[in-house]
Amino acid sequence: MTGDQVRLLRFLAVGLINTAFGYTVFALLVLAGLGEQMALALAFALGVLWNYATHARLVFGTRGRGRILPYALAYAGIYALNAAFLKAATAGGLSPLMSQAILVLPMAVLSFILISLVLTGRLPFRSAKAGGK
Repeated sequence: MTGDQVRLLRFLAVGLINTAFGYTVFALLVLAGLGEQMALALAFALGVLWNYATHARLVFGTRGRGRILPYALAYAGIYALNAAFLKAATAGGLSPLMSQAILVLPMAVLSFILISLVLTGRLPFRSAKAGGK
């Protein structure tokens, strides 16, 4: 396996951990009496910090907090794009659950590409000739 293939597998595994973290924070906040929109906003903000730590260290071997702002901006962009596609799909008659189920894989791929770029300074799966590993 190439380094990028290993990173992709790690990214997917860490994604499961990150999803569990985010949902747990959201659920605890809702159960504590916070409204769902405020709980979502707080879980998202905490999730960006948590996800940065896990992606940077466990997937990409990045140390320090120097890339947190570009990471957060990439994350916000992915969120906005997902939200726009979700809105379009539901406006087209698909249920929210079906719409998001369809969007999970393309959003995960886009996330891997953007987060790779942010944390390593290069696109994944580029040949050595093209400037990648």
